[in-house]
This record gives sequence, structure tokens and C-alpha cells, in this order.
Amino acid sequence: MMKNSSFLEPQQLFFHSPADPAEEEEEEEEMPATEKDLAEDAPWKKIQQNTFTRWCNEHLKVLNKRIADLQKDLSDGLKLIGLLEVLSQKKMYRKYHLRPNFRQMKLENVSVALEFLEREHIKLVSIASPVDGLPLFTPD
Repeated sequence: MMKNSSFLEPQQLFFHSPADPAEEEEEEEEMPATEKDLAEDAPWKKIQQNTFTRWCNEHLKVLNKRIADLQKDLSDGLKLIGLLEVLSQKKMYRKYHLRPNFRQMKLENVSVALEFLEREHIKLVSIASPVDGLPLFTPD
């Protein structure tokens, strides 16, 4: 049976898989260093995330709380509020939801934490770019 070269094999429709493993290595090497640094699984990101998680957990011991996943565990604002209260040795200025079941309640808790930082004259600086060498928090 004659193969029509104008049709692609099914696996070729979705991705290019090189026949030669050396070709695959060359493709990986061609990725610019900045893209590798910004990749979701960049090693420095994991190290930073683990270091910050351990630091948070060390302070949250006082409240018998623990963080396993930063994004998930801080998203309702409760552990963030707890961390801020432990670090500042002050209570929040306004009430917050102790059992935030809805998205709106979680957002309000995070807003309470951010408002606390603002009232304490702590600015959030350069959160998205730790490469700048700037600290995350700076007092006024």
C-alpha cells in the first residue's frame, strides 16, 4: 500500500517527537535561560517556596497551625491573618470570618490582612520579582 505523504500520522498532528534522542536534547538546550528561570518548575522557585513555607510554619507553631501548600493554605486568609498577628504581636483591627465557606468571605479575610499591613505602614514591594534584590516588606 502506498503511503500518501500529504497526510500526517496521528501523533504528528499534536506534537513533534524527534526520532533521534540527540535532536530532543538540542531542542531543550535551545530554550533561552530566561525561559528556564521563569518556568513553573524552576529549581530556584521550589527552593524559595520551601524556605518560605518552613519560615511560616516556624512562626505558626504558636497557633498550632501549619502550611503545606502556600497558595491553597493562605487563600482563605486565616493562616495569613494568624501569621501577621504572631509576627506583629497585635490583633487585626477589624473582624474577619473564622469559617470562610464562600469565596467572598475568603477575599474579605485577605483584605483584612492587607488592610492591617497598610495600617501598620508596611508596604508590599516587588512581590512578583525577587530577582530585583528588593525586600518583600519595607516599613515606612
